Amino acid sequence: MVSTVSRVAYEEGNHRSSSTLEECPVVSHSDPPLPLDEFPEGGLEAWTTAFGAFLVLFCGFGYVASFGVYQDFYTQYYLTHETSSNISWIGSFNTFLITSVSLISGALYDRGYFNHLIITGSLLQSFSLFMLSFAKPNQYYQIFLSQCLCSGIASGLTFIPSLAVVSHHFRRKRTVVMTFVTAGSSLGAIIHPIMLNNLLNGPVGFANGVRASAGLISGLLFIACLCMRTRLDPPTTPVNYITVANKCMHDVPLMFMMAGGFFQNAGFYYPLFFLQLDSIKHGISVSLSFHSLVILNASSFMGRVTSGYIAAVTGIPNLIIFATTLSGLVILGMIGLNSLASVVVIGVLYGYSCGIYIAMVGPLTATLTPDLSELGARMGICSFISGFGSLIGTPIAGALLTSHYIWWRSALFSGIIALVGAMMFTIMRLMFVRRQMKEKASKC
Repeated sequence: MVSTVSRVAYEEGNHRSSSTLEECPVVSHSDPPLPLDEFPEGGLEAWTTAFGAFLVLFCGFGYVASFGVYQDFYTQYYLTHETSSNISWIGSFNTFLITSVSLISGALYDRGYFNHLIITGSLLQSFSLFMLSFAKPNQYYQIFLSQCLCSGIASGLTFIPSLAVVSHHFRRKRTVVMTFVTAGSSLGAIIHPIMLNNLLNGPVGFANGVRASAGLISGLLFIACLCMRTRLDPPTTPVNYITVANKCMHDVPLMFMMAGGFFQNAGFYYPLFFLQLDSIKHGISVSLSFHSLVILNASSFMGRVTSGYIAAVTGIPNLIIFATTLSGLVILGMIGLNSLASVVVIGVLYGYSCGIYIAMVGPLTATLTPDLSELGARMGICSFISGFGSLIGTPIAGALLTSHYIWWRSALFSGIIALVGAMMFTIMRLMFVRRQMKEKASKC
């Protein structure tokens, strides 16, 4: 997205990727890397900024990952006149907006509008959730406008700036700090489902439950706005996205990576949106079903934390092929979901595989990028393309599910399309290895 993000992803990739990437220097005409001693690598301002970014992800992607609670509640109680497919559009389009708006927020961040983006996004996020609390039963458009459009735009405005600003304060410790920051989304995906399930399905009810959730989000985002500070001047010449996009069209491994991301994301959100509802409809205890997403997201947290250590042994491309293949197989395994034990196994295995996948997408892009000054723009373009998969995947799965809850259809579709994504990543690896061999031969 931005040249500062390029430096962030490079540092992550530099710790996790192959020796080919390690030999490549950071090249950025618009934002040259500073000497190590010019980064504070700690101090009150640096750590409060990291904590603020942690809170932004807790309230952003952490809340989006809790949509399975809303999917269940809307389907059974609040939007009973709508199909599962229509309800899925709320969550899928919300996710798509985050990745799409990130292209715009990244460009604005490059031009020095960090505070404007964070404050505007935080206010809009708070406004959207409070407006959601006023939505009436079976008023689909009210929920779509507030929870989908407003919340998606709000999270898109804050996501990239909150990640990029951490690079102003850390360089040598950047990988460790970024792991801490991204853990905010995993922690949010654990806390929010517990809170929402107890509020929406308890005596508090929908309106007051959503307001309580909105109050928590508003307070945490207010603290985040007070905590985060920029330190470096914006680059004088931001990266040209059109030029980078033209180069991407001729980069075969990257094209297969984008295809893999598209297909993988088309199946990726099916367990996140439908696991709780699937569990309840199969007669499993409601109280235990409410914790299915907690199990999944806790396992996802472990996947993110351990992925860097595993990638150091296996290599990033191999690890992402393993993660996407496992996730596709686990989704297919949801066809056989019929007991509490199966819910736990699916939650643990799928959560761990999707956690690895999320953690490795950035470093994988770094591995495939010859000119690291274009890395931020390439990450933005890849995220935008894969976002279309998340946009259409769960609505199609919901349409296949039908009002009669024919679970095997949606699980079969989501699992197969995720495995197609794994196949694309496999071809990507083969093309990348072939390119490396040609480059090595040309140097000899």
